[in-house]
Amino acid sequence: MSNAILFTHKDLIERSKQGDTKTQYKLYALYVDAMFNVCMRMVKIREDAEDVLQESFIEAFKNLNSFRYESTFGSWLKRIVINRSINHLKLKKLPLIAIEENDYWIQNDDNNVNDNIDLDISKVKRGIESLPQGYQTIINLYLIEGYDHVEIGDILEISVSTSKSQYHRAKKKLKEIMHQI
Repeated sequence: MSNAILFTHKDLIERSKQGDTKTQYKLYALYVDAMFNVCMRMVKIREDAEDVLQESFIEAFKNLNSFRYESTFGSWLKRIVINRSINHLKLKKLPLIAIEENDYWIQNDDNNVNDNIDLDISKVKRGIESLPQGYQTIINLYLIEGYDHVEIGDILEISVSTSKSQYHRAKKKLKEIMHQI
C-alpha cells in the first residue's frame, strides 16, 4: 500500500490526536456514513447501529494515539466498528450456530457457478437479510467486509474450520432463498 494512501487525512488525524474537537468532528463527518453502513449490515436495527456507531467513534478517538499509520485510518476505524458490532450481537445473545467437530466436511459446490439465479443486488440483500443472524454475520464478514476465515475466527472467537463451515452453510442457505425470491 502506498504511503499516500496510508497518510490520507494525516493532518486531521494528528490534530485530532491533540484533542482538537473541531478537527475530530471533521474526521467523524468524513467516515460516519461508511461506518454506519457497516453497522447496519452487521446489527440490522437502526437504533442499535447508531449506538454501536457512536460507541465506535468514542473508542476510536480515545485510542487515536494507538493509530500508527500501519493501515489506512478507514480500515483501522472499520475494524473497531466491526468489533463493536460483534460485541453488540454477542450481548444480544445471537451467537453463531454451534456445530459438531465432524460436521466440517462440506463439499464445495463452487463448480456449479451457473445456478440460474438472477443476481439482482436487491434480491441478494433481501436474501441475506432473511438468513439467520449467525449466517448473516459470516456472509457479511467474508463476502462484504472481505475478511478471511482466519480473521473471522479471531473476531468471532471460533475456529477457522467453524468459520468455513458456517460460511458454506450460509452460502447454501442463501442459494436456496435466492431460488425462492
